[in-house]
Amino acid sequence: MNRRRGVQSIDRAVNILRCFDAQHPELGISEIARKTGLSTSTTHRLLSALLDNRLVRQTRDRRYALGSLVVQLARGGAMATTVHEAALPVMRRLRDEVDETIGLHVLLPTHERAVIDQVESRQPLRRTYTEFGVPIPLPLGAPGKALLAHLPYNIQESILARPIPAATPTTPTDPVLLRKQLAEIRAHNFALSYAERTAGIRTVASVIFDGADLPVAAISVSAPEVRMPNERMESLGPVVAAAAWSISESLGATRQGVDAQLALASPPPD
Repeated sequence: MNRRRGVQSIDRAVNILRCFDAQHPELGISEIARKTGLSTSTTHRLLSALLDNRLVRQTRDRRYALGSLVVQLARGGAMATTVHEAALPVMRRLRDEVDETIGLHVLLPTHERAVIDQVESRQPLRRTYTEFGVPIPLPLGAPGKALLAHLPYNIQESILARPIPAATPTTPTDPVLLRKQLAEIRAHNFALSYAERTAGIRTVASVIFDGADLPVAAISVSAPEVRMPNERMESLGPVVAAAAWSISESLGATRQGVDAQLALASPPPD
């Protein structure tokens, strides 16, 4: 029972730390108690322990903010501060597991995507990215579709309202078909591309979320069609999704926050 009480205290302390964000950098005891559902006395006791350990600090008006230890941990090199830093070790492990090329794609402010890095397969015949930093429309290819599926619904619709270029004979250009694919991507957390952007290359991708629970990048597995039958693509989907989520978690994403963003990305109810 004592051990469970200790674990419960940790859970409650973590819930207190999660109350702070960009919109709420400082909070009072009653605000924290209301957000966490804890009593004021319990909140005060836990804040005192967090204060002693520099996980929170008191402001001039006796409110609370995140403490210096949190900042030191974030800046100390043990925690990844960029998508690239967080993704690279995961990309290497995933390449070693599947022996196919792993790509990292970031969402651009223009609502396009760009390849920023890769860990290449060791196979003689393999996917090799060459167009680093070049903007690519989101409807083209699995990484772009993974990102598009998680953008706010109104942004998805504005992108689908534009003509979609047919990069290959298999590029989906019908907005109705793409809407169906985007719903499936949200449901399963991975996207598939059957040589839809580059002829002869099939890709599986999943989205990466940042500390604000927003979609910021995607990780992909790409290979020549000869090594990517439909069955392998489907089996790789959960593997790529798990890798993407491990990157998201290292950036501070939470399931609760991502679920809230997912609701904004889904079509409004009729």
